[in-house]
Amino acid sequence: MSQVAPMSETDTTADTKRSSGREPDPAVERRSAGRVAGKVAVVFGAGCAGPGWGNGRAIAVRLAQEGAQVIAVDRDAASLPETLARAGDSAVRIETQLCDVEDAAQIAALVQATLARYGRIDILVNNVGGPAAGGAADLSEEAWQRQLSLNLTSVFTTCRHILPIMARQGSGAVVNVSSTSAIRWTGAPAVGYAASKAGVMQYGRVVGVEYAKHGVRINTVLPGQLHTPLVDAFLAKQQGSNVEALLEKRRKRIPLPVSGDGRDTANAVLFLASDEARFITGTELIVDGGMSARCD
Repeated sequence: MSQVAPMSETDTTADTKRSSGREPDPAVERRSAGRVAGKVAVVFGAGCAGPGWGNGRAIAVRLAQEGAQVIAVDRDAASLPETLARAGDSAVRIETQLCDVEDAAQIAALVQATLARYGRIDILVNNVGGPAAGGAADLSEEAWQRQLSLNLTSVFTTCRHILPIMARQGSGAVVNVSSTSAIRWTGAPAVGYAASKAGVMQYGRVVGVEYAKHGVRINTVLPGQLHTPLVDAFLAKQQGSNVEALLEKRRKRIPLPVSGDGRDTANAVLFLASDEARFITGTELIVDGGMSARCD
């Protein structure tokens, strides 16, 4: 369930350019140095709203490339084969599973099955979420509650089941994917999305302190306005714009002269999940090409 309801092949140069708006970047495409070798990682939201490099798909692939055993979880079975295909030879380290993160019983069953099979969980990535249009007075109460459930309560529920396991192990890394909408106006009054994603950020700060004594780290990645399949599949229609017009509008906000995509988010998640970030917890890493730093 990578995206909000009803949302949720081998990579080629043409595929990559079409999905990200750029040629393949060797810094993003590099292969394994074994940075998370031997670790068991559960990635919720490992599918995608369409073809290309969504955040969750890229996260699952990068963790597998770097040696982790990845349980790639999504509620949409049709979105997972491309995740495996894009992993290439690393697909042997990816196991796909179906789960709806708004169903606590399904989460509990998946966690117990993972523990029974692998004996531990070292990395948890929460990438589920998606925006609903609407400002303070025109977003319905039902839509508000759904945004909290999808974007925030899902994080609470997965962590509630996995953090005790990590605490018993004496180690673990949780990386939650929020959004720059948690800290800035980003072009549309999606108040439910902004508030719930801000909640994800503060959750990570509080729980990061709470679980530090157990050797468990909790951090948050805030992607900015990347070109992911969500833009092509839903956002342009939601905001009343065609894809190219929306992309151009978003590009103008970004100081760096490149287009980010899900692989940029994935590399940030990989760093925070790895032992390279052993002294980092309860904080955020912004991945937005400098957008949130500018004020003009």
